[in-house]
Amino acid sequence: MKDNQYMLDNYRIIGNKFKDENQLEKALHFYNKAYECRGGNEDIELLLQMGLIYDEMQDYEEAKKKYKEVLNINPKEARGYYSLAIAYDNEKNYMKAIKFYKLAIELDPYYDRAYFFLANAYDEIGQKDKAIQYYKKVIELDEEDFWAYVNLGSIYEEIHENQLALEMMKKALEIEGENYKALFNMGVILKKLGRIEEAIAYYKLSIQQNSKFPYSYFNLAIIYKEQKKYHEGIEILNKAIYTNKEVAVLYYNRACLYALMNQLEKAMRDLIRATELDADLVEYMKNDEELDALRELEAYKLMF
Repeated sequence: MKDNQYMLDNYRIIGNKFKDENQLEKALHFYNKAYECRGGNEDIELLLQMGLIYDEMQDYEEAKKKYKEVLNINPKEARGYYSLAIAYDNEKNYMKAIKFYKLAIELDPYYDRAYFFLANAYDEIGQKDKAIQYYKKVIELDEEDFWAYVNLGSIYEEIHENQLALEMMKKALEIEGENYKALFNMGVILKKLGRIEEAIAYYKLSIQQNSKFPYSYFNLAIIYKEQKKYHEGIEILNKAIYTNKEVAVLYYNRACLYALMNQLEKAMRDLIRATELDADLVEYMKNDEELDALRELEAYKLMF
């Protein structure tokens, strides 16, 4: 019996090592070795580890089988329901996910991650009120939960509760002041509140923190375009494209700026590149007044 336990533990340790190195198939191989040892198929910690590996490998059916094995052993294991919910969530089966998050919470009313992802699932299906309710519960349980503030602020911004959105994003930035996504979101909210110069400052801070996030550049360029600062807009989009060469909307908006400056050849090149990257832009650009100057060009007629 001792030898069996030694082998089970040893296989698990080796599996953990490979998991830490992100060698998931090797990790799973040794977890399966442990599972085949006497008692391995009743080891809840092992089953949860195996389910997590299957989850990371996007084999959600096998992941769910392992989590159901956990619940067969102990129907009151909150982590089993939570993990099952995560697998359904990853499949975008949000109604099933919601059911199992709630079962996890019934067993453990302090399970903050279950509340967090339950809120996210409600947000995904458009039930904003319930999403808000559960993000607030997360914050009640953990006042330092950065992403709960960010996500709650984003929902408030979506439903045009901009002052509440601002408060939540400020809270987030008190926790992680250099997070590019929170800085970006702050720019969005301040722009909606008409605080344009502050919005510009936050978009610039977001770019400093993550030069590969295209939408900070994009939104900043839109502000410059609205201010008729076309050169500044083009300059920021040049930087954006340097680090985000495959993002269609960056080329599209630079095309608009070039067209507004009557640099039609440059505008045409960018428009062609944008529509090569995203064919859906073709229909959109046909009704875009900013591109009207291009419509009589021979190149435009040939392409579109």
